[in-house]
Amino acid sequence: MAIIFGGRSSEHAISCATAAGVLSAIDRERFEVVPVGIALDGSWVLLPDDPEPLRIDGARLPEVHSAGAPGVLVPFGPDARSLVTTDVGGGVTALAEVDVVLPLLHGPFGEDGTIQGLLELGGIPYVGSGVLASAAGMDKHVMKVMLAGAGIPVGPYVVLTRTEWERDRELCLDAAQALGDLLFVKPARAGSSMGISRWTGADGRDALARAIEEAREHDPKIVVEAGLRGREIEVAVLQGRGLDRPRTTVPGEILVGGGRDFYDFEAKYTDTGDTTLVIPADLDDDEVAAARALAADAFDALGCEGLARVDLFLTESGFVVNEVNTMPGFTPFSMFPQLWRSEGLSYPELITELLELALERPVGLR
Repeated sequence: MAIIFGGRSSEHAISCATAAGVLSAIDRERFEVVPVGIALDGSWVLLPDDPEPLRIDGARLPEVHSAGAPGVLVPFGPDARSLVTTDVGGGVTALAEVDVVLPLLHGPFGEDGTIQGLLELGGIPYVGSGVLASAAGMDKHVMKVMLAGAGIPVGPYVVLTRTEWERDRELCLDAAQALGDLLFVKPARAGSSMGISRWTGADGRDALARAIEEAREHDPKIVVEAGLRGREIEVAVLQGRGLDRPRTTVPGEILVGGGRDFYDFEAKYTDTGDTTLVIPADLDDDEVAAARALAADAFDALGCEGLARVDLFLTESGFVVNEVNTMPGFTPFSMFPQLWRSEGLSYPELITELLELALERPVGLR
């Protein structure tokens, strides 16, 4: 099996850290691992089976470097099921047949259906959702439309496209401010809290424009969400075996300290001392049941497969879905594996379960 990580998005380092965790924990008696890194320039390279260079070390973020490493290609065709390497002299060597791929890629060019489409063309089974669900889960606007269409509650929001912003900024700012005095400005297609800003009415209109411009550095399409006052609750989901319904965990809760306004990149990955993951969350039985049912419904509404983490807000009027992450943070200390650990499924067992789910299903339309 192959693990693919790195990628061209701003979440490159997080993908590398996830790969380090998986390489350290995967069942070596069952799986022979081929580590494939994607450098920031888009080059695919064959890397040593060594997790240490891929770990986050304090403020140092890991990166895939392509210089001197054998290149990797994916042959196309329904019966290809293989990877090949190319050396500096142009020689081509076929690797052993790849039974399954674990794409540990976050953000655009990985989590958004692009790598999934490539693997479909190559006839290679892979972990996680297919092209459509991956693309919808990556795009916060499309995701909200699909969830709302399935009757799943989402919070108030507006979408600002590149043309709308460049045509009439004042009209866009009016639409955003109409949502209220607490807003979150987000790139529509990014993750790991990249480019997200919290804005209050006291910050002023110019600050809102700056927040939109910051988000536009990551994506020209922006989602502005009304700030929901409530608790941030997360549920991990696994695809059911056969025709079974999706499996869910008890809800967990994120408590962010250290004066942070929200669960930003530093709180997630580089300065976690003031962040607490509470598992299980302090909820009554009815709230637990409602959160788990809503997470499973959201998983099905997007057509997800394999895994997802569903992020909820518990407000005065009940639960609201914030996001569905089709390739959630997957380091050993991330919320997704920790939630499954609370259900008795260890990190190595969780990796094995995902690979077995991928091998069960056919590649292509299903």
